[in-house]
Amino acid sequence: MRILIIEPFYTGSHKQWADGYQKHSQHEIRILSMKGQFWKWRMHGGAVTLANQFNEMAWTPDLIIATDMLDLTTFLSLTKKLSYKIPTAIYFHENQLTYPWSPEDRDIQNKRDTHYGFINYSSALVADKIFFNSKFHMNSFINELHPFLKQFPDHQELDSINIIRSRSEVLYLGMELERFDQYKVDKTGRPLILWNHRWEYDKNPELFFAILKKVKDDELDFGLVVLGENFSQSPSIFDKAKEIFKDNICHWGYSESFSEYAEWLWKANILPVTSNQEFFGASVMEAIYCNTWPILPRRLTYPELMPIDNQSDHIYENENDLYKKIVYLINDQNELKMTRIRSVAKQFDWSAMAPVYDKRFSECI
Repeated sequence: MRILIIEPFYTGSHKQWADGYQKHSQHEIRILSMKGQFWKWRMHGGAVTLANQFNEMAWTPDLIIATDMLDLTTFLSLTKKLSYKIPTAIYFHENQLTYPWSPEDRDIQNKRDTHYGFINYSSALVADKIFFNSKFHMNSFINELHPFLKQFPDHQELDSINIIRSRSEVLYLGMELERFDQYKVDKTGRPLILWNHRWEYDKNPELFFAILKKVKDDELDFGLVVLGENFSQSPSIFDKAKEIFKDNICHWGYSESFSEYAEWLWKANILPVTSNQEFFGASVMEAIYCNTWPILPRRLTYPELMPIDNQSDHIYENENDLYKKIVYLINDQNELKMTRIRSVAKQFDWSAMAPVYDKRFSECI
């Protein structure tokens, strides 16, 4: 079976997902992609560029899989002479209906933020099959469609929600986790608290550093490891935190090499997650695979991914509960060092997920 993956935002977890499936699938996988930058322009114009590339290919896939960053309707209209008989699916890593935009974004300020959500809606409507990376993601997207469509003046097409629902299912993220194994090191010394997410508004760094400031003011000793991609317009809290926690910092900034990144995940002990939104949590699963103890908000996707027996230890209800769990772990380091939680993440390694993907995508034909 021949599968074409179309990814206008080919970087980070999007790139890792496409490359990982291509590497581990039994099918023949090709990838049409664009550099992962200017995300709004990719959602507007990426379909035109990628349609031109598709029309020039001397290769016909049995299935086209787009991601949520593609305007699938525009792509199909520009490739109709070649694509009209090819089944299509869309994979939602995230969506622009429920994604928490920064209040500083110019489109929010100018009240023109609905178009990107409409691209996701229309792309889902035209696809033959719709896959979401978690049940939480699927439900939040479908539940948001009614208020989203109701805001328009007429011909709101509310019945289309049922069409989208009938074509939707969950297909958890596949990940390259076993590559962490060769960099395993022991967890020693004072407890290391980890941040390994993008330095962006939606990850809620304000709350993360506010909670750690409270822990620091209680004169509890911990190290701080801050990883993840940082951008030119990263939230200013990172500059402030670098000064506040200068005596705690063991590493600060993006790791250029995977080996360095992996070693820090193995060394880390505690992963407090404060994100405003998370549809799956790839960086969280990477840390869990390296036996880093996660403390995760109940309000997002994590209760779905965390076994019920572990939830009292790893799921927090509110900010005070998060603070108490961090303090408890710092004061009880024996429990930290005994953690063996990696099995929660191991199920998402491509060794397990690729056969599932192959079967699901074969059923799309």
